[in-house]
Amino acid sequence: MALPVSERIIGFVGTGVMGKSMANHFLQAGYTVLVYTRTKEKAADLLAAGAIWKEHVSELAKEANVIITMVGYPSDVEEVYLGADGIVANAKPGTYLIDMTTSKPSLAKHIYEEAKKHELHSLDAPVSGGDVGAREARLTIMVGGDQEVFDAMEPVFTIMGTNVVLQGGPGAGQHTKMCNQICIATNMIGVCEAIAYAKKAGLDPEKVLTSIGAGAAGSWSLSNLAPRMIAGNFAPGFYVKHFIKDMGIALEAAEEMGLMTPGLALSKSLYEELAANGEADSGTQALIKWFEGK
Repeated sequence: MALPVSERIIGFVGTGVMGKSMANHFLQAGYTVLVYTRTKEKAADLLAAGAIWKEHVSELAKEANVIITMVGYPSDVEEVYLGADGIVANAKPGTYLIDMTTSKPSLAKHIYEEAKKHELHSLDAPVSGGDVGAREARLTIMVGGDQEVFDAMEPVFTIMGTNVVLQGGPGAGQHTKMCNQICIATNMIGVCEAIAYAKKAGLDPEKVLTSIGAGAAGSWSLSNLAPRMIAGNFAPGFYVKHFIKDMGIALEAAEEMGLMTPGLALSKSLYEELAANGEADSGTQALIKWFEGK
């Protein structure tokens, strides 16, 4: 079932903060890479490195045999895959489709079903690791789909990440990503409160991180985002607006399952207030501004 590596043509849709680095790894590995993004300027570095620009998703879909998408919102995913000029309607039978956007589990299942009707192989494969993980090819990749399709695409995944797990059938990757975002949501509140507390107590927050980061309080957010908070670096590794989107998806899915998630709801409300104050395009570490502004 798997195509020889030399015959794989990677089509990459979406070259933002993370997608740009992810697509670049394929160029560095010697793959032919076709790219499309709504704003061509965002792909300038990739084009300079040898990627081939395509004017439309349909054009890319007709030529690639492995298509990876990393777009913004579920509505974008639906348009890119299921629109009249989208991937499913234009890809060649046998093409592998990998959506790495954080999106709705129900939409992942729908794309899988439509892809199957067109003899296409679909996987949902959202990621965690932020801009650093994307840049260093150390992403965690959570995959949903059929075992044989995952096996065929595992060499593709390992070009972008180091922790790649098939979680189950269609939609399972997205459900796993929701678990990830639920953990992060309340953890970010704790990280921000700890830093705000350290400052109020007259401590050096960098020294505090040295102590608590190595103990039971340690977390990815504490190690990677707290230093950015302290330095006043709010550049996006992951946008506030996209995190709000993710939390909304998780809340909706939890409600459908009859599960209460009060910590998630609180975090979303704080981030929404932060976004309303002009921080929608900041990195998620900007939540510290909410606490310091109180």
